[in-house]
Amino acid sequence: MAKSRQQDNAWVFFGEVLKERREAAGLTQGELGGLVFVSGAYIGLFEQGIRKPQLDVAMRIDEVLQTGGIFERTCRRLINKSPYASYFHEVAVLEAVATKICEFAPTVVPGLMQTGEYARAVTVATHPFATEEFIEEKVTARTDRAAILKGPTRPEYWAVLHENAVLTPVGGPSAMAATLDHIAAMARQRRALVTVLPRSVGAHAYMTGSLKLMEFEDQPPTAYAETGFSGTLLDDPAVVKQAQRTYDLLRVATLSPEASLALIESAAEDYRRCASTT
Repeated sequence: MAKSRQQDNAWVFFGEVLKERREAAGLTQGELGGLVFVSGAYIGLFEQGIRKPQLDVAMRIDEVLQTGGIFERTCRRLINKSPYASYFHEVAVLEAVATKICEFAPTVVPGLMQTGEYARAVTVATHPFATEEFIEEKVTARTDRAAILKGPTRPEYWAVLHENAVLTPVGGPSAMAATLDHIAAMARQRRALVTVLPRSVGAHAYMTGSLKLMEFEDQPPTAYAETGFSGTLLDDPAVVKQAQRTYDLLRVATLSPEASLALIESAAEDYRRCASTT
């Protein structure tokens, strides 16, 4: 927690320096935003330490303000201290302040719904030669993110799971039963609205990876698209609108929440029976 506060303070300092350099250059927030291909509102959020610029934006700011790379270097240092991949760092920050999060996962349970056992199995599978310390850091970072769904100010959380994610025994039958029980409990406690996209649907509106949509109290909505090796945070209003439409198309193809919950609980019971016979 102390480390997180230190990082937050560092981003606030980043914003203060940005404001100082922008004003010294005689530019408004809107003018600087136009030159680095973001809105003036985002420059304001950067300066307040509310939003964290992606590395490519920091590099463009250095170029426009002729700062000798100070924003790029600072951004790299702060990102490197994060337990998340560089492309996911800002997404994790935005999740914590979102008022609504919508996710689609084609092959895995989304991170915000993973149990520790599930997260460990995924992490070990993708990092088979990593140290135990590395694995623990990644698992803890993933499960800690889920705390945003437990508090009184938690966001609305919508999740569309592909049936493949439900039927793939990540971590083995016992771990998978516990994961599906966890998801079912979230749904029954109304901390999440979960629906399942059946395999029988066949082709669907988003075949290329996972998708996350986020809405905020005082910021424009964003979309985040991820593949196996990278992710892209999308701010352009037209692109975000297209992503929202894609999510709507996915949602109308899913089972009802009641039927989805029944499928999840039935699969959990099947895994339990399988675990008890092995």
